[in-house]
Parts: sequence; C-alpha cells; structure tokens
Amino acid sequence: MNKKPFYLTTTLPYVNANLHMGHALEFVRADAIVRYKKLNNFDVYFNTGTDEHGMKIYEKAQSQNLTAQEFVDQSFKNFRESVNIFGLVDDINFIRTTDKKHEKIAQSFWMKCKENGYIYKKNYQTRYCVGCESEKSDSELVNGECPDHPGRALEVIEEENYFFKYSEFTEKLTDFYNSNPNFVIPDFRFNEIKAFVSRGLQDFSISRLATKMPWGIPVPDDSEHVMYVWFDALTNYISTLAEDGIETLDQLVSNEKFQKYWVNGNPTQYCGKDNLRFQSAMWQSMLMAAGVPNSKQIVINGFITAEGGLKMSKTLGNVVDPQDIVAQYGTDALRYFLLREVSSFEDSPFTIERFKDSYNSGLANGLGNLTSRIMTLSERYIKDPVEILNKDWVAPDYIENMEKFDIQRASQIVWHYIAESDKKIQQDEPFKVVKIDEARGVEIIKFLVSELWKIANMLKPFLPETSQKIKDIILVNKKPEAPLFLRKD
Repeated sequence: MNKKPFYLTTTLPYVNANLHMGHALEFVRADAIVRYKKLNNFDVYFNTGTDEHGMKIYEKAQSQNLTAQEFVDQSFKNFRESVNIFGLVDDINFIRTTDKKHEKIAQSFWMKCKENGYIYKKNYQTRYCVGCESEKSDSELVNGECPDHPGRALEVIEEENYFFKYSEFTEKLTDFYNSNPNFVIPDFRFNEIKAFVSRGLQDFSISRLATKMPWGIPVPDDSEHVMYVWFDALTNYISTLAEDGIETLDQLVSNEKFQKYWVNGNPTQYCGKDNLRFQSAMWQSMLMAAGVPNSKQIVINGFITAEGGLKMSKTLGNVVDPQDIVAQYGTDALRYFLLREVSSFEDSPFTIERFKDSYNSGLANGLGNLTSRIMTLSERYIKDPVEILNKDWVAPDYIENMEKFDIQRASQIVWHYIAESDKKIQQDEPFKVVKIDEARGVEIIKFLVSELWKIANMLKPFLPETSQKIKDIILVNKKPEAPLFLRKD
C-alpha cells in the first residue's frame, strides 16, 4: 500500500546559543506528531536545522576570535549532539542555512520575487533589534527597548536597502486565510494574525550592506548587499527538498520530491508564538510572490515560563536546562512533562518542583507502578503471554486530539486509561479473586494486560522508549526487572 506523504518542520534555532526548554518543547512536540503520522502509515519528511547568518552570529563569532564559518561549523556540531537528548526519530533531515544548496535556492527565490515585481531598492531609516534580528516600530517597544531583549540598545540603521512589497499582500493573505479556516492552530492565534494583516502591511527591508554586515547570502545581482537573515532563513522550508543538481527554484518546484512533500504532503510548520507573524504572514507572502504553493498549517506553541509566569532568564537565575533534566531523569521523563503538563497552545511554567511532582505522580507512582502491578500478576498467575487482539487499537478521542495537534489533551487521555486500570485493580482485586476463583481472576488479569498494551500503543509517539519496554515485557509475560521510573525525593 502506498504511504501518504506528510511534511513537518520546526523553525531553525540560531546557533549562537545553547538549546533551551523552548527548543525542547518544539522538537519534542514535532517528533510526537511525526511518530504518530508514521504509525498511521504516512511517509514523513521531518525537517529541522540551524539558522546560521545574521548580525547575532557575526558578533558572537567575533567575540570568540573565530571566523563566522568556523563558529557556525562548531555550533552546528554542538546542535546535532544536543538534539539527541530529546529522543527524536533517526530519519530527520538537518539543513543549515550555510549549505550551498540552500544558498542557491535562496538566491533563486529572491530573483523570482524580483522578476515578479515584489522587490525594490530605497533609502530608509529604522530601529533594529539584533537580538530579534528584526525592525521595531514604536508600538512594539517598552520604554524605548525591545521587550524580549531589555537592556540591549536598538541599532539605528540608515542606508539604502532592498525591500519586499509586503504591503501588496494584505488582500491576498486575507483571501487565503478565508479560504483556509484551519490554517493557523490554535484559532485565537489565527484571529491574532488576521487582525494584524487587516490593519495593513508595511514593506520591509530584506538586505543589509555587506560592508556593515558581511555574514549573509549575497544578493544574487548586487554583491554590495547580503540578504536579510529572515528572508534567507525562511526559504529553508523548501530548499531542504532540493536534491543534488537542483540549483534554481524552477528546477525545485518541478522536482518529484518537492511535489510529493510540499505540494501533496500538507506542509506543516511548528513554531513559538514569537514566530507567528514570520511564519503565517511574512513567509506566506514570500511564497505567493515567488509563485510557490503556500504552507498547509502553522501550529503555534506558547512559551515555557518560570515560576509566576516570568520569562526564563539567566540574569534572573530561573533557567531550567533540558540537558540537566535528561541527565537526572531520562529522556522520556522530559518528554512526558513537555507533552502532558505543558499547555498545547498557551504559556506554561516549568520549575524543578513542578517537574518532580509530575514525574513522581504520573510516571513513578502512575505508569511505572501500574505496569509493575499488572505484569507481576500476569507472570505469577498466567502461564503463557497474553494474546493481544487488535494490537494497533488506540482511543478515538486520542486520534481526534492528535489530528488537531492538541497533544496535551491526547496525553491526558492516555493517563485516563492508566487511572481506569488502577481503579479496576482496586475495585476488582484480582490478586484476591485469583486465589478464590482462578478462572475469573485470570480473566481480569488478561483484561488488564490488554489495557496496558493499549496504553503502550498510545504512548508510542510520546514516550517511545518506555512504550517499547512495556510491549517487550508483555510479549514475554515478565514483570519489569527494574522500575520503569524510580521515585525521586
């Protein structure tokens, strides 16, 4: 049977800093969707990578007495090693915006937009936040500063740059949104971007003078300019599909791989709420300008915050490093918290205390204890492994919520089944019944083993390692040799 194609991408983190809990959330959620789709017979193209151009990268390299290329090469190596802790599938495509194939497609994309009349040059002045790599209007500032990077002075840019005719896409985007009512998830974020676009769009700068900021992809027909980092980076979502020998946009869009995954694969993009405008308006306008089909859906995460809803900050000392969590509790424990305890679409706090409480109640005392109780009974009172009927079964409401990208709700359904199995043990007391009425006791235990298999099925996208451990012990009818999750004090 032919597998249906599906394309999913994360945003590309900058390589100038270590991965943080927000990155972990995006990667783990995207991976859970990829695993879910694969279980449903989809041929999935999973894209991620690193954004390696721009002023932030250039400044960081200089501060370490490295060339920009040396810095990004080293940083990409660290990135590849860091993402391994999140338990991602093996067949991810990693793209770098310094890859030659990306540079060629980005330049060809630029030329197509220019040929279609959407790029022009003019003199202008603006305030620019290097931290965000974007221009800032008065309405976006707090006390004259970028609210996301307080204390960092805005740069005043006054030069001749190339501009993208964003202002011509207000009506086009509105029509597109109206024709695609599920384009942005959740709907309150969709309403936010629709309101933003309805107020009218302003053309934005898409180049920098190479003499002031040399670290970028050269503008194809003007070597005095390099591309603005966002215009370059956004094209990675399609340049990733360029196979060897493809150097132009026309070659790319007519290629079988592009047609399969971008045109017919429902291209879906995960990002944080700070990327809403870039992904759902700016990038979609750029695609329209180049005559390339739009994305299918944009899924917007909330932020991971510290206690009291404060932003995590090294200055405030409230940062929780995902590497520390994995080192002490394991990958599946981190995935569990991010997928079950963090809101699918709103901001959610991550504190060590909250994590420990959730780990002990949901994993050590919950899933781990249930597995041990059921399989101890099964090993003791049932001779052969329980025959599992309908091995691929998952709950209909679980499927419904996964299809809507409401991962937290889907995970809560799994833990509902865990709670119901615990409840059945307490109410039916198979450990007593089996001694009085063996046949009835065995029947209850077999039912519980079957329920545990169902739980393991639904856990597979979330906790893949734990899911496999549970299935393995069911297949050999053995209790776990060691607790799945040790309680932590």
